[in-house]
Amino acid sequence: MTNTGGEPTSSVTDATLTDIATHGIWRGASLDINPAVLAVARALLAAVQGTGPDAALPEELRELAAGVRQRAQVTLPRITTADGFALSAFSIKQSGSEPRPVVIVPAGWNPYGWLPFVFGYLSLAARGYHVLAYTPRGIGTPGLVSTSEGFVDVAGPKDRADGSLVIDYAQEYLAPSKVGFLGLSYGSGISQLVAAHDEGNRVAAVAALSTWGNLATSLYDHGTRHEEAVRLLVGFTGGEEEDKFDEATREILRSFRAGENMDRVVEWGTERSPETYVDRTNERRIPTYFSNTWHEGLFPVGEAIDTFEKLTVPKHLNLWIGDHGAPEGTGISGVSTGLPFPGLLTPIREAYAWLDHHLLGAANEVPDWPVVNSQVMFTYKTAPAVGGGRLITAPARREAFPSWADATVSSEAWYLSGNGGEGDGTLSDKPSAGWSRTFTAGHETAATAMDEIMTTGQKEWFGNPKEYRPASFERDRLLLWSTEALAGGRRIRGSAGVRLAVRTEAAEAVTLVAYLFDVAPDGSARIITHEPFTATDLGAGTERTLDWKLQPAAYDLPDGHRLALVVNSRDKLYAFTGVPDSTTTITSPAQGEAVLELPLG
Repeated sequence: MTNTGGEPTSSVTDATLTDIATHGIWRGASLDINPAVLAVARALLAAVQGTGPDAALPEELRELAAGVRQRAQVTLPRITTADGFALSAFSIKQSGSEPRPVVIVPAGWNPYGWLPFVFGYLSLAARGYHVLAYTPRGIGTPGLVSTSEGFVDVAGPKDRADGSLVIDYAQEYLAPSKVGFLGLSYGSGISQLVAAHDEGNRVAAVAALSTWGNLATSLYDHGTRHEEAVRLLVGFTGGEEEDKFDEATREILRSFRAGENMDRVVEWGTERSPETYVDRTNERRIPTYFSNTWHEGLFPVGEAIDTFEKLTVPKHLNLWIGDHGAPEGTGISGVSTGLPFPGLLTPIREAYAWLDHHLLGAANEVPDWPVVNSQVMFTYKTAPAVGGGRLITAPARREAFPSWADATVSSEAWYLSGNGGEGDGTLSDKPSAGWSRTFTAGHETAATAMDEIMTTGQKEWFGNPKEYRPASFERDRLLLWSTEALAGGRRIRGSAGVRLAVRTEAAEAVTLVAYLFDVAPDGSARIITHEPFTATDLGAGTERTLDWKLQPAAYDLPDGHRLALVVNSRDKLYAFTGVPDSTTTITSPAQGEAVLELPLG
């Protein structure tokens, strides 16, 4: 059986929904969408088009599709861009003459365009919205109904112009009372950019899920290229690179990979960054909802928070456990309300509530929300799950703040010791200078930010954070410092800072990656945060003091646990700059002693 777009349709069972509710929307180390998500989307698409049997769906989804079909018209229009390319779209037009708002949903960056989240579009329609989802230019697999023509513009000027044309289409065919945008990932950045640039200032509210604020610093920060994120994204458009990107964009990609002309790469990314146009958003007073994750692998949480803090509009920021798309994606892909663990649907329900208040005028709880609502990492309760792993039985604790800056109320300094150059170093409250410690550069180690982008963090969201064993870390390829067991633990809130001096004999550049771990009494550990730093123009044998911030975090170190700081030279997420098998030396000069600054809340 197929739907009108030619995609295969199969029956969806409660087991399909359980798969989504327990494993999430991402599947596999190579980055792909869970087949269960696509099965639900295709079955729902067939049901609302009348090309597939309702019996192919569980009762709750069958009722959702039938309800939309009874009170709305579903079409798959093609919207032509100014330069003649056809954008694939999915439209739900409510029946009746009553004016209704429209929610426009630019698709995320994936080989299926708008297709995976048909459940989300039907859920919006059930709330009373017209819906117009579309695939941005160039995204999608050739032959699929949800694929759009053209080259991928990576949220550039053409994508902004296309977004305004989609608003034009909505106004002509749906006659909405208001226009709102909802986007996940790529679609979230496009949503913000269209809202800031639309000449008619027609966007009344934005909900940006797993979003970015600055694309340049997402991909290149502290002198370090985020190679793995770019590699995965380039391979996730639905076609070959030469077919998906024009020559100008391919030149940017070549420069990025080679680490050349990075000023041009940064300029290109800055042009595509909502942060660049935050003054426009503020002038237009566009209510803006942000959602991001603590261990975000594509758009690190720090740059999203920085952009959010600059907004002076009605705004709200949710910070969640996990990685890109895990908290919000499950709720828009087809999870039945009877199946999720406690709190699983909160991220998408709050995004819908934001739109309901600002577009439908709903008298809901949104005006009473705090500006920032932060989930504290791994404070959920879990129990053993059938088949292995853990299942959440009580959601993680959330904390309210008037701004993220208010989360940090003090800090404490933990100084790095040399320990005579033997064994691990210590973190103490007294400065220690004049020592040096060495390790061999250029190798990945067991101290790593994540096993795989998105999939490791998705497991965190579902109650199964990665366990590390610092005792097994390769001591010849990294350095480790730790505290004694800390009575009372610590409330870590904000961005930890690292200062140390470095020199290398074999290269003029060095990459360091700093990781902060929580080490339990049994020797197991969880990662709190990390961040790389690349220094260039060192001069062989020249010592330089480096000072950088790690990604922000909200983490409660339990009573009796230890903090451990690890520094190595290579992580699979980042480009390595240096000479493999060379010696990197970390030192602590007088008056600038090596230190970890720990933010406390």
